[in-house]
This record gives sequence, C-alpha cells and structure tokens, in this order.
Amino acid sequence: MNKQEIIAKYARKEGDTGSSEVQIALLTNRITYLTEHLKTHPKDNHCRRGLLKLVWKRKALLKYLERTDLEKYRKLKTDLGIR
Repeated sequence: MNKQEIIAKYARKEGDTGSSEVQIALLTNRITYLTEHLKTHPKDNHCRRGLLKLVWKRKALLKYLERTDLEKYRKLKTDLGIR
C-alpha cells in the first residue's frame, strides 16, 4: 500500500497524519520494505541501522498507545500483524 492509502485507512479524522495509529502503520510499511531490501542486499549495514531505528521508534509508539488506549493498541496489532 502507498502512503496515502495507509493514512486514509488509519486516520482518526480527515487530514490526520500524526496520530499514533497512522505513525505506527507507516513505520510498519517502511519496516516491511526495508526487510525485503535486506534479504536481497545482506551487506547493506547502513540500511540495517536505519531499520533498527525504525523498529525502536515503532516499539516506543506501541508502548505509548498501549498505555493510553489498550483497545486501539490490540486492534492495530492484529490488523498490522505485529507480534
């Protein structure tokens, strides 16, 4: 999915691009893309470091969402397929 589709799907209201749900969904999409990239380019260590930073950022956002709204957290995790 492209960025606009993800924003439209997870936005709380029209024009919402900064909510936790949208940010987590965008990071998940980017993490998936970089994971596939690293499968074909295993020695790309710059990309690997960027991927780890994205994973850490997503983890922090997920912890925030879990603290603030447990129901949205559970729904988002199952919808995105995050373990």
